[in-house]
Amino acid sequence: MKRALISVYKKNENLFQFASFLSKKGYQIISTDGTYQFLIKKGLTNVIEVSKVTSFPEILDGRVKTIHPNIYGGILANRSIEKHIQSIRYHNIHLIDIILINFYPFSDKLNHKKTCHSLVEFIDIGGPSILRAAAKNFHYVTSIVDENDCELVKNEIENNGEPSLGLRKKLAGKVFNFTSYYDSTISKYFLEFENDNFPIYLNSPYKKKMNLRYGENPHQKAAYYINTFHNGSMKNFHQLHGKELSFNNLRDIDIAWKIISQFSEPACCIVKHSTPCGVALGTNIMEAFQKAYYSDTVSSFGGVMAVNVSITEKLSEEINKIFLEVIISTKYEKKILNILKRKKNIRIIKINNPVSDKLECVQIDGGILVQETDYLLNNKEKFQIVTKRKISDQEMKSLIFAQKVVKYVKSNAIVVAKNTQTLGISGGQTNRIWAARQAIERALEKNKKGLVLVSDAFFPFRDVVDEAFRSGGIHVILQPGGSIRDEESIKACNDYGMAMVFTGKRYFKH
Repeated sequence: MKRALISVYKKNENLFQFASFLSKKGYQIISTDGTYQFLIKKGLTNVIEVSKVTSFPEILDGRVKTIHPNIYGGILANRSIEKHIQSIRYHNIHLIDIILINFYPFSDKLNHKKTCHSLVEFIDIGGPSILRAAAKNFHYVTSIVDENDCELVKNEIENNGEPSLGLRKKLAGKVFNFTSYYDSTISKYFLEFENDNFPIYLNSPYKKKMNLRYGENPHQKAAYYINTFHNGSMKNFHQLHGKELSFNNLRDIDIAWKIISQFSEPACCIVKHSTPCGVALGTNIMEAFQKAYYSDTVSSFGGVMAVNVSITEKLSEEINKIFLEVIISTKYEKKILNILKRKKNIRIIKINNPVSDKLECVQIDGGILVQETDYLLNNKEKFQIVTKRKISDQEMKSLIFAQKVVKYVKSNAIVVAKNTQTLGISGGQTNRIWAARQAIERALEKNKKGLVLVSDAFFPFRDVVDEAFRSGGIHVILQPGGSIRDEESIKACNDYGMAMVFTGKRYFKH
C-alpha cells in the first residue's frame, strides 16, 4: 500500500479534500497528532498517527515527532538500489510516496512583536527536514510545500496513476526555494540582534508580490518581490485603479514617495524616468501641485505624481486635465476616486507604510552591492556658512528643501529653487558644470530673482559659482565642500557678494 505523510500547521477544507482523495486512491495517510485529530474529526478513517509508525511518542512539547529512521528511511530510500530496499525491509520500514507539509509560521509571528523566547517555538525543525529529504529523493517521492499544488498532484494521479517525474522535480525545486527563504527569515531575525547588516552570506527573504506588465522595456519580463522581514513603503501598497504596473512605474513610485515623505507641509512631487522633474510645498495641496507641475510641464507629461496629504476634489479635476501615468497618496475619498477613475488607464496607488528601508541593493553582473540607505538628512545646525555674506531664514529653508530633492537626482546633480519650489533640476551629467548650466537655464525661464542652487557634491572648480553669478538670480549656494579648491569657490562667492554653505555630506546617486 502506498503511503502519504501529511503534517500541517494550517488545517483547512482543502487539506481534508486532498487527504480524502488520496485515501480513496488507496494511500494510507500518516499524520502527526494535530493533523491526525483534524482528519479523524472530519471523518477520514484510513489515517494513522506518526507515533504508530515510529513506535515512539511525540516528546518535548512536540519538538520531536517525525525525526526517526522509520520516517526518514521510508522517504530517502533509493528504490533503484537493491541494498536500500533490503535495508528498509530488514528494519521493517515502509516506503512513503507523498509528503505534504506546511511550516510553523515564523514570518507571520514576527509582526506580532513576540519575544525571542516565544518566537523560537515557531522555528520548524521536522517539517523542513522531512521536505528536504523528500525533495532530494524526487525521483521516487512527491514533496508538497504549497497546498495550491495539491490539485496538480491529484490530476496526475487521476490521469496517470501517480505524479510524473517532471512534476516531482518541479515540486522539489519549490521545496528548496521555500526552505531557503524560510531559513533566511530566521537568520535575519537573529542577526538583527547583533546589528549585522552585512553578514558573510546574503540571503534576504523575498516573496513575489506580483508579476509586472513588463520590465524596463516591453520585451523584458519582470516581477516584483517584497522583503518579508523589513517593512517599507513599497511593501504594503494597493492599486485601486488602472493598467498593470510596470518595472519603471515601481521605480518612479518609490522615488516620488521618498521625496514627499520628507516633508510635513503639503508636498507634491512629479517623477519622470527615476528623476524628480518638479517638487514643491504649499499651504495646501492644490498650491503644492500647481507649483510642482508648472515648474516643468514638459517633463511632467506622463509622469508619476505623489502627494503626502489627501487629494481634494479641485485637485482631482485638475489631474484629469493632464496626462499622468500614476497618482500616489495615503488615502482617497470615494468621491475623489470616482472623479479620478474617469481616466481608464491611470494607475491610482494607495501607500500605507512610511519609508523605513534600512538597506538598499544594486545588482551588477555576477554580484550585488548592498549599502545603508541615505534617507536621513543633515540637521541645519551642522551647516557652515563659509562666506562673508550671511543667509536669511527663508534662504535656509529653501536650501534645506532643495537638498532633500537633490538627494534623489542622478549625479552630477544640481537643483535650483525659489522658496519651496524647484525651478531647475539637472542630473546624470558627466561633469558638474553641464548640470549647473542646464538647471540654471531651466530656472531662469520661470524666475530670474531670489534663487538658490544646491549641489549633491563638491565643486572641483569655481566654474559653477561663476555660472551662477552670470545668471543674475542666484545669490546663495549649498554644497558639501571638501574639494582641494574649495577656497577658489569661496573667494568667487565673496567677490560676487554671494553666500555659500557647506554641509560636510555628499549625496551621490548613481
